Amino acid sequence: MSAGPQLAVIIACHNYERFVERAIRSVLDQAHPLCELVVVDDGSTDRSWEVIGRTGATAWRIANSGQLGACRYGLERTSAPFVLFLDADDELKPGSLERIIGMLDPGVAKLQFSLTRIDGDGRELDCGPAIFDTFRGREATVRQVLRSGVYKTPSTSGNVFRRDLCEVLRDVDYEPSIDGVILFAAPFFGDVVSTSEELGRYRIHDANDSALHLPPEPRIIEREIARFLTRMRHLREIVRARAPGRELADPRKTFFFRERSFYLDVASGCRPPVASLPGLLVKLLGEQHSLKHKAGLAAFFLLAGLSSPERAKVLLAYRGQSLHRRSALGFARVILAGRPPAADR
Repeated sequence: MSAGPQLAVIIACHNYERFVERAIRSVLDQAHPLCELVVVDDGSTDRSWEVIGRTGATAWRIANSGQLGACRYGLERTSAPFVLFLDADDELKPGSLERIIGMLDPGVAKLQFSLTRIDGDGRELDCGPAIFDTFRGREATVRQVLRSGVYKTPSTSGNVFRRDLCEVLRDVDYEPSIDGVILFAAPFFGDVVSTSEELGRYRIHDANDSALHLPPEPRIIEREIARFLTRMRHLREIVRARAPGRELADPRKTFFFRERSFYLDVASGCRPPVASLPGLLVKLLGEQHSLKHKAGLAAFFLLAGLSSPERAKVLLAYRGQSLHRRSALGFARVILAGRPPAADR
């Protein structure tokens, strides 16, 4: 590798004045000589630009272009061989840059690391961290992607991408987020390195553009399904170009599609077809989850699938909104009462 910056951390910020300084400081305070920071204010209408300015970070202000547009803009401002797109509401932990850079080499297409979940005020959530296995490899992840279109991977801030992999983003015009096709194209470019070390903090708060902690709404699930199908078409082109003779699965037969379709039926107040349950459960067996997690998901699918539409909707809402509080007892109380437990509402 060259003597210049080996890693660029790109922070794209849109109206995150409450959090962006902490994100920036989490990088600058480490003062790592092989890391450079690029901050892009994506047309914020709050005080984000003022907050960014007082940190002294290298920064640009552009017209609102969405996360993908802002990150591509930042990518053009660095030539570092590896890139970490740090969400403006997330943080890196002290010492993380040394560990990250130490795990990078030209054969690595993507590095992923575990994240500590925190709330809007920075307190750790009692759901525990998002932990990922420690491994380095390619073929097993390739097979997982070919079979299901996805694999177990962190949210945006828990990933480092080799620069040539980031070039795939130039062809993305179907979604506004950065953590899409490059996550799943990575094993076709080189090794995926994963570590269980918690090197960053992922913030869950009321402004997240995610259904992770909210009662899922049909429009959000429909959006997820549409993006998955479009992304799979793009991914199929990448697979054919980089792995001739190998073929991506039919997206409508994958676990992700079947699971989200199940959620969409429930969230829309419809009873999922009973005939869909066996196929969903069979696909679940091939997913990268622990046996305990698979058992819990299977129980949830059966309970929600066999309950009334109203009760199934409450079960789904409890599962979605109670990430850091849900329990087997809580689900039992939902089933008996037909509404979320009072402590979780």
